[in-house]
Amino acid sequence: MLRGDWLSGRWFNFVHGSNLVYNTCWEDPRLDRVALELGPDDTIAVITSAGCNVLDYALMGPRRIFAVDMNPRQNALLELKIAAIRSLDFDTFFEMFGRGRLEDYRGTYRQYLRPNLSPMAAAYWDRHIDYFDNGGWRNSFYFHGSSGMFARMANFYIDKVAKVRDAVSRLLASKTVDEQQSIYFGELRDAVWKRFIRWMIGRDTTLSFVGVPRPQRQQVERYYEGGIARYIEDCVETVFASLPIWDNYFWRVYLTGEYSRTCCPEYLMIDNFERLRDGLVDRISIHTGSLTSFLQGHEGLISRYVLLDHMDWLSTFRHAELEQEWQAIIDRATPDARILWRSGGLQVEFVDPLSVTVQGKCYRVGDLLRYNRELAAELHAKDRVHTYGSFYIADLALA
Repeated sequence: MLRGDWLSGRWFNFVHGSNLVYNTCWEDPRLDRVALELGPDDTIAVITSAGCNVLDYALMGPRRIFAVDMNPRQNALLELKIAAIRSLDFDTFFEMFGRGRLEDYRGTYRQYLRPNLSPMAAAYWDRHIDYFDNGGWRNSFYFHGSSGMFARMANFYIDKVAKVRDAVSRLLASKTVDEQQSIYFGELRDAVWKRFIRWMIGRDTTLSFVGVPRPQRQQVERYYEGGIARYIEDCVETVFASLPIWDNYFWRVYLTGEYSRTCCPEYLMIDNFERLRDGLVDRISIHTGSLTSFLQGHEGLISRYVLLDHMDWLSTFRHAELEQEWQAIIDRATPDARILWRSGGLQVEFVDPLSVTVQGKCYRVGDLLRYNRELAAELHAKDRVHTYGSFYIADLALA
């Protein structure tokens, strides 16, 4: 391993090993809803992240959802959301997770939320429930955690350095893509994308705050001319100048610190909140550990897997772990299981050559998958987040 890889890995592990990294999911579930084709008999294994999409999948009514994450703080966040759905009225719930702040957050936590948390989650939120305080520099839950700190710094730059807050607000209020283009190209692009910003967003230390490890940056740079900084700039331009912004709650929350009632994840809509409270959240179980360890200890079969982009993290030096994970996926999969994943890279070349064993015979993973590349490409073009280089929908061909 090169010294730069070692240092980058140590910094990334430091950031991720001691922090809540994701305070909101950064994958568009609108794509997943189409790709998963969930039915009432399906069971899903999904990387928890911030839990938003776990709740979104629950609204589709599958039999069971297993939320798995190695970072216990991410699972603690999902536990807090589920406790709040079960215990709070909708207006209070929206203040907390829609606006990212709550007037009596300590009292609400002690009386209604803490009694419904596991000891691990309670221990975490005993120390960090002030993330929902309305005061201070980071006056929203969505400006806390590693990714939230990055968002707060971006807002400081918008407000105090580039001084383009008015233009950003008008862009978020735009009703047409033509309006967006006029504001972005006329007022924002040149004011925001200064040389030092391009330099800074290309650093591994900066990218680690939003959960991008060095192997994922290398995946992007293998195919993208101009490197990671140009890639990010082009992604931002697509979001603000080519895709409709009025329902893009992903970027809204990081640019304002809050969602609106009409631009927010599905679990923050009142009708969906009631459906979740009426029993759908009871179908979610939460597990701390690797996906491999969960699957190896799980007795049932899984028909749907949502792997997010975590395989990028393992792509450079940890092929043995990837092979173990895919072996566990196949061992616990229904014969017609469907698997979704994303990548920072424009292409993923490290999955298909992995070796697994089925009924005593060795296979390449690629020989066991049927890719739906046409649907994946169609959905990926509509991705409101638009920071991933590629999206994959694959069915196991074991039947």
